[in-house]
Amino acid sequence: MTSRFILALLDLLRLRSGPQYMPEGWLLATTLSFAYMAQGFIADRVLGETGGAPRSLLAIGVQFSIVAVLLNIRNFQMRLPQTLTALAGTGFIFGLLSLLILVQLDSGKPPPEFALLYLGLFCWSLAVDAHIYRHALSIKMGIGVLLAVLIFAANFMLLRTVFG
Repeated sequence: MTSRFILALLDLLRLRSGPQYMPEGWLLATTLSFAYMAQGFIADRVLGETGGAPRSLLAIGVQFSIVAVLLNIRNFQMRLPQTLTALAGTGFIFGLLSLLILVQLDSGKPPPEFALLYLGLFCWSLAVDAHIYRHALSIKMGIGVLLAVLIFAANFMLLRTVFG
């Protein structure tokens, strides 16, 4: 079961499978969602910053809420646990990769290759989210990309409004 889940998660990261291959049920979805949310608190401690955790919680809450509403509108409510499992699992992995990159940076001027690496990770993350949305909502990949970008933009504007 565990190895099958890890392989399904890796296939999601490689855009080779969809959330429908995630284990069904709310236990794993809830556990991964809490781990994904807790990652913001851990990142704050590791990076010696404050304020990142509330931002992470709000961003994840917005993303999950929008997905839940869209699945409900499309009458695909039964897909929600697997979709949240996919989003939380891949989000957790991208969060770890981001943290690994940020820990390597000096407090001074970061080298350009780190910025390029971080940009690549961001684009990959958007592509994976779009892929998950495509499968979960039964839409075309272009619409999934648009949705991923719109959710990111909505989160960005909301975070700027709430946290300045």
